[in-house]
Amino acid sequence: MNAFGLIQIALILSSTTIISSLQCSHLPLQRRKVIENSLRLLDKMGKKFPQQCLREKMPFRFPTQVLQSRQKETVGIAIEEIFQYIFYIFSKNLTLAAWDGTALHQFQNGLYLQIEQLEACVIKKNTQHRWSKDVSRLKLKKYFQKIDCFLEDKQHDLCSWEISRAEMRRCLQLVDKMTKKLKN
Repeated sequence: MNAFGLIQIALILSSTTIISSLQCSHLPLQRRKVIENSLRLLDKMGKKFPQQCLREKMPFRFPTQVLQSRQKETVGIAIEEIFQYIFYIFSKNLTLAAWDGTALHQFQNGLYLQIEQLEACVIKKNTQHRWSKDVSRLKLKKYFQKIDCFLEDKQHDLCSWEISRAEMRRCLQLVDKMTKKLKN
């Protein structure tokens, strides 16, 4: 079983849980800070997008419907999974990325800490969300698999990492936008 399969098993095991709004009411504000910091670190990690990589751009198409649920718990679970997938992607073969190592480690640590906090706030309920069987979850998985396959097909070269970094920036911006809406 590959690492992507292992992360999927971990996600399925936690899928029968929801985030307790009583215990974790502070998470949306923390999440926004983590996202803002992650976006800053993504910019700091690399320099300007290399011109030679423009012709290799891929239309990954983030499945925005995963963040459009009316239930905060469902969106919270989706955001946790997004963070887990991003962490997985940015924990791979980064030798050709040519990024600032300190910024990269801070980025990884910020994601990891947020995942840990989200998992600490997850509790089992009798009325469990059916997120695990949701079409949105499958679309999210396909989105990140497409990025993972793109990196592998390009042998984790500089351009594939820069394209992936730009895509993760767009992904985090969408999560940030939804987090702002959840607060209201």
